Amino acid sequence: MLATTGTHVPTGDEWVHEVKWDGIRLLADVPFGSTTARLTTRNENLATVAWPEIADPGPAGPSGRDMLVDGEVIALNESGLPDFRVLGERMHVRDARRARAFAEARPATYMVFDLLRLDGRSLLDLPWTDRRALLEGLDLGSWQVPATYDDGAMIHRVTYEQGLEGIVSKRRSSRYHPGQRSREWLKFAHRFRESYVVGGWRPQTGTADRLAALLVGQPTPTGLVYRGRVGSGIGAKESLQLRALLTAAPANPFADDHLGGVPKEDAVGTFWVEPRLVVDVETHGRHLYDRLRQPAFIAVRPDLGPEDLL
Repeated sequence: MLATTGTHVPTGDEWVHEVKWDGIRLLADVPFGSTTARLTTRNENLATVAWPEIADPGPAGPSGRDMLVDGEVIALNESGLPDFRVLGERMHVRDARRARAFAEARPATYMVFDLLRLDGRSLLDLPWTDRRALLEGLDLGSWQVPATYDDGAMIHRVTYEQGLEGIVSKRRSSRYHPGQRSREWLKFAHRFRESYVVGGWRPQTGTADRLAALLVGQPTPTGLVYRGRVGSGIGAKESLQLRALLTAAPANPFADDHLGGVPKEDAVGTFWVEPRLVVDVETHGRHLYDRLRQPAFIAVRPDLGPEDLL
């Protein structure tokens, strides 16, 4: 069951709210008498090998009972926040030894938010409140059941302040409809607006002068630290405006930080510019390695200079 993008966080007793995790959606199927789960993705691809620490949640759970649960696999970055890119290398792993090495180096966590079958009985037609009550009564070992909240506005504000991905609001009476995108579940992803300095631009493929993306960075006492490439939000009008405001530079203005500065795939074909222009960028926060997640250009900030961002 999938959530629909909402326009405003609903209020009232008929709604409950959860944190929206930046992870990978998985179903875990545990047959009678087994403590090992069969993991499948949204596209019904088998993923058990890739997540050994999820498939085997430990001797404490799931208590040998037959069950099918829905949840999200998450992993934390260096900032302690769930980060999809931490999981990226593991998504397509099919070698058991390699998967175990990943699990030992940086174990993932399975956040279980719904119960679809228990002891051979389908729970799809039960309201969310009944499914949730049964879920909370289970011993799931290392699997975690995340908290729910009655105050949607509060958890929406707090998750924004903490840099989390957003929230999902669910109608308490909602039944579970596999594969369907429903308005009984509403999702609200946060976007964050910050200012960055432009250090380069890349042309549209097949052209030499059509600005299609900006390379932006964050000023620090040790130099301009690369934060990512911004292409979304730059149309024909914005492209002409930005080109007129940028001054060519003889060399890459970004600092060679502990990550090596601008990655080769971003540097190839880039025109470097004097790091003077400040722009506002809207993002879903930052990925692992402090790169911007799904950034979009918003506006030029003529009222700000690089020194204002230190």
